[in-house]
Amino acid sequence: MYPNINRTDRVRKLEKQLRRAQKRLSRKYENRKKGGAAQRNIDRQRQKVQRLYQRITNIRQDYQDKVIAGLVKTKPACITIEDLNIRGMMKNRYLLKAVASQDFYRFRQRLTWKCKNLGMELRVADRWYPSSKRCHACGKVRKDLKLSDRVFTCSCGYREDRDLNAALNLRDTLDFVIT
Repeated sequence: MYPNINRTDRVRKLEKQLRRAQKRLSRKYENRKKGGAAQRNIDRQRQKVQRLYQRITNIRQDYQDKVIAGLVKTKPACITIEDLNIRGMMKNRYLLKAVASQDFYRFRQRLTWKCKNLGMELRVADRWYPSSKRCHACGKVRKDLKLSDRVFTCSCGYREDRDLNAALNLRDTLDFVIT
């Protein structure tokens, strides 16, 4: 498991700076309509905002590349990922920012490229495969599992972290699309 880069102090501090810089830029545009704020000041502020966006993007992309390099460096026989419904997740306004900042498409694209270059097998699990809901010990599927349930508990007595249970299920199942 890798920590979320968007929760680090560094990224949060930059996002706070970005919010403030965008607010300043917005105010400069409002003043422009009223006859104040020269165009040069607006351009300078726009460049500050763009630099902050670029820094945050570079930090996230660098972290993604390091995670991919760490995964590939262990030389596994295959790597399995889930095909997520990103468009559906983006419709949820509570998840929108968190999902958008992760840049799943770029991660999958880079991982596919890296696996292809190194001759590794990359498996993509179907989005309807119940990896989180299936018990790793007995194979029974729990239909009533909610996203807020972070610990998977089965009637057979198996108890494990939900994400680790899903990872074990993905590792042991072979009926996936191979890219």
